[in-house]
Amino acid sequence: IITLVAGIALSFTNIVTEGPIQQQIQKENDLARKSVLSNADSFEEVNLDEIKSTIQWNDSYNMIQEVYRGKSGEKNVGYTFKVLPKGYGGEIELTVGITSEGKLEGIKIGSNSETPGLGAKAVEPEFQSQYRGKTVEMELTVVKTPATKDDEVQAITGATITSKAVTDGVNAAISLFKEGLQQ
Repeated sequence: IITLVAGIALSFTNIVTEGPIQQQIQKENDLARKSVLSNADSFEEVNLDEIKSTIQWNDSYNMIQEVYRGKSGEKNVGYTFKVLPKGYGGEIELTVGITSEGKLEGIKIGSNSETPGLGAKAVEPEFQSQYRGKTVEMELTVVKTPATKDDEVQAITGATITSKAVTDGVNAAISLFKEGLQQ
């Protein structure tokens, strides 16, 4: 009887909280998209299956979970990509914004399990701001010394794996943008 009552109570709790949890997740995703593509006032999801049918899909694209078209009125101002590259501690939730002109407007790192004090520093503005303004012309590379070229990003000290994972996610978004979305 206790197990039955507990099961019913858990089911009821799940039903009651499912909607608010989904609304909170949607709100966080909207904020992440807006933070990496600030010129957009609305976002519409792009069907990944349609993109897959028009391009040669490669393995690096598998980390891309969703793509949204950012619009300002009726004008397309760019795209946001939710990417899940594998870092040192597991998947890193990453949102990447690319303008229609082919520039990275920004990245935002969401949930991750990176090492506190090392890989977790990827959420800090000093690291994320390195990507802003980079063009999609060249693949980005991670360097351990201060970046001296436009296609370089300086790794977080002691967290090269995390730095490379984030950059791999950004590069996957850039590649998909160039191959299937850039007009």
